[in-house]
Amino acid sequence: MAAAPIHFAARPDLARVIADWRGWLEGEKRSSPHTLDGYARDLSAFVTFLLSHLGAEAGLDDLAALKPTDFRAFLAARQADGLGKSSQARLMSTLRGFFKYLDRHDLVHNPALGAVKAPRPPKSLPKPLAAEEALEALNTAGELHDEPWLAARDVALFTLLYGCGLRLGEALAMEKRDIPAGDAMTITGKGRKQRVVPVLPIVRQAIGEYVALCPYPLAAQSPLFVGARGGKLNPGVVQRQMRRLRLLLGLPETATPHALRHSFATHLLAGGGDLRTIQELLGHSSLSTTQRYTQVDAERLTRVYRDAHPRAKG
Repeated sequence: MAAAPIHFAARPDLARVIADWRGWLEGEKRSSPHTLDGYARDLSAFVTFLLSHLGAEAGLDDLAALKPTDFRAFLAARQADGLGKSSQARLMSTLRGFFKYLDRHDLVHNPALGAVKAPRPPKSLPKPLAAEEALEALNTAGELHDEPWLAARDVALFTLLYGCGLRLGEALAMEKRDIPAGDAMTITGKGRKQRVVPVLPIVRQAIGEYVALCPYPLAAQSPLFVGARGGKLNPGVVQRQMRRLRLLLGLPETATPHALRHSFATHLLAGGGDLRTIQELLGHSSLSTTQRYTQVDAERLTRVYRDAHPRAKG
């Protein structure tokens, strides 16, 4: 899937460099279309801001002359538009990456951006389901459809997310030829990095039942999970099904498809799994990302202690 083009008004020299930067991200950095689209939106917003801020289309010399106050004005304008702290932090990350590219290619040298601190996004801990909630969600997912094959599809997908710790996008990117035949399979994750994840028999069984019932012919290179009309399953459909599950089972609003991945990691940790192994299974590039689950588990243990220990009561 091709990434969306960047729409902006800039002088030819800047427009050419932006196109080169985008090609570098796609070819050298192997950024995903989703990541490229995010960068495109951020940079388009910045160049559009410069058009009104400077009173004319910006070029490379304008970027070289920008001061910290100009970057702060951009952040202030985006905040006034209702952009949250996390999105502002992402904006700054995009700009830092772009200006770093300009510097390395001897196009623009401007240290002003380094003097601007991005808003610190609020720390958000993963919100997993309890083990019984996750199992209940898997067992009930099939009750949301009258069509047996659609019911089997949802059960297979949710079982895959929870049983293997996949991101939703990773699961929906699977093709029929990716169906695991043994106890492990290779998944291509963020940054096109590959990892091997174990596959439980119940996952293989759920996928097998879905494929057997699917009324559409699934070629080796066709999407494994398809929608009601046979096209690739849209993530919005999966999220809607999870919302229906939340209402049916009385689950919290944090019960999302991604919460099944969080649940996979948290329940492994609670069962004695070590962080390094869980990091590999999740495809985290940094152990610090995985370490958030230790905080989740510590919170759970603290609740158990407060509810059960005689000296913690009263």
